[in-house]
Parts: sequence; C-alpha cells; structure tokens
Amino acid sequence: MRLLRVEGRYGPRLRDVLPALAGLAVVVCALVAGLAAGYRAAGIAVPVAGGAAVLLLVALGARSRRPGIRRRSGYYTSDELLELDTQGLALAVARMLRRDGWRVRMTSAPERPHLCARDKGGHRLEVAFRPVAEPLPDEDPLHPHQRRGDASPLRLVVHRGTFRARDVRWAHREGRICLLDGTALRRWAEGTRLNDLLAGQL
Repeated sequence: MRLLRVEGRYGPRLRDVLPALAGLAVVVCALVAGLAAGYRAAGIAVPVAGGAAVLLLVALGARSRRPGIRRRSGYYTSDELLELDTQGLALAVARMLRRDGWRVRMTSAPERPHLCARDKGGHRLEVAFRPVAEPLPDEDPLHPHQRRGDASPLRLVVHRGTFRARDVRWAHREGRICLLDGTALRRWAEGTRLNDLLAGQL
C-alpha cells in the first residue's frame, strides 16, 4: 500500500476527500430539509417539482461536461490543445474569443490561418499562429489595406510552446504585439478571460 501511494497509484486518502464529502452531505441534507418543509407547507407538488428541477440540473451539468459541447463553448484541456494542428488551434482560439464576447472572422489560409476579432468596446485584435514570433520574409501584414485614421489593432501571436528572447525583443520593437505562450494559452482554454491574460493591453 505504501509503495502504491509513493507511485501515486493508490488514490486519494480520506483526509483529501473529506472536505468535499462533508460539503456534499450538507448540500444533500439542506435539499431534503427544504423539500420536506415544502411538502408540509404546500403538499406533494413541492417535492415533485424540486426533484424534477434537481434531475434537470444534473442532466444539464452532465451534458455541458461532454467534450464536444465543452469545446464548442470554448473550453479545452491541455491534452486537447496538444492534439490540434494549426487549423484546429485557430478554430479553438476563435471559440475562446467568442466565449469572451468577441466577434471573430477567420481568413481562409489553411497553412497560415489568421483571425480578425472585435469586441463590444470597439477594440480590434488580429491573431497569428506560428512556431515563432519572427515574421517570415514573405509574410504580408495581416491587413495591408488598413484605412488611414484607423487605430492599429493589437496583434496577438499564439504559440503552444515558449517564446525565445529574440521573439520578445521583436514584439517589443514592433509595438502593439502580444505574445501568448503555452502556459497562458492553457489558462485561457481553462476559462481565464483574454483581457485578464493581456493585463489591460487592449
């Protein structure tokens, strides 16, 4: 048993799960007491309606945790992010942006997808996906026909790995460019809002 615990295969101890079990017991007892009080006050209709509501909430909760529905809502696990190709990562980021309230348009470039997004406050964001931040020599700007007088959009470079020092220097030199590395991407996929990750740069 001790060897299994050391290897991490024995499972949680009672003290690890006791707070969750105590919380569950309190919730169940409160629910039963509420249904009993409702039965005494208004008859059988209260516990029947309460039981139906609980079943509905459980069903909705289970449904929302299904991988397909969760991903379409803009939530991904770390393993799911690693399995995506560049086009799949662009789709995932588009879903995460929509989850955070952005309107998103994806350009049709399978090898080098770009996203253009705008939020309710009028902020514009352009997203690029590539292994490093340094632009390729033949890469065109994301919006070569930008109208005069338009404020330049914030450009976001998404990378599942870690940016090197030269990438950070490039982004600082260019200005209005943010680098989103693998750690920040995983936090975003788990539910952290992009505004919080960019620390007020929008």
